[in-house]
Amino acid sequence: MGMQKEKAGPGQLLRIFVEAGGCSGFEYGMSFDDSNEGDTKLSHNGVLFLIDATSLEYLDGSEIHFDDGLNGKGFEIRNPNASSTCGCGRSFN
Repeated sequence: MGMQKEKAGPGQLLRIFVEAGGCSGFEYGMSFDDSNEGDTKLSHNGVLFLIDATSLEYLDGSEIHFDDGLNGKGFEIRNPNASSTCGCGRSFN
């Protein structure tokens, strides 16, 4: 993963998380981070990533897509647990 080589420190993995904020109540986030106690390590298509226990509850069953087309938004999280989402695609309730 090119971005990981460029932006992550030694041993850091992609972290996907949910935090309070955004226009709908919760906001998705991604960063490179060290593994912490209580994290779940998951892998898909050879990409290893981390999710903390609280975020995992909100993200269970979600799909992450990357749209780099002409009007691409970048990363998009399709979350079946969200009752509503914001137009920006980064915030949900």
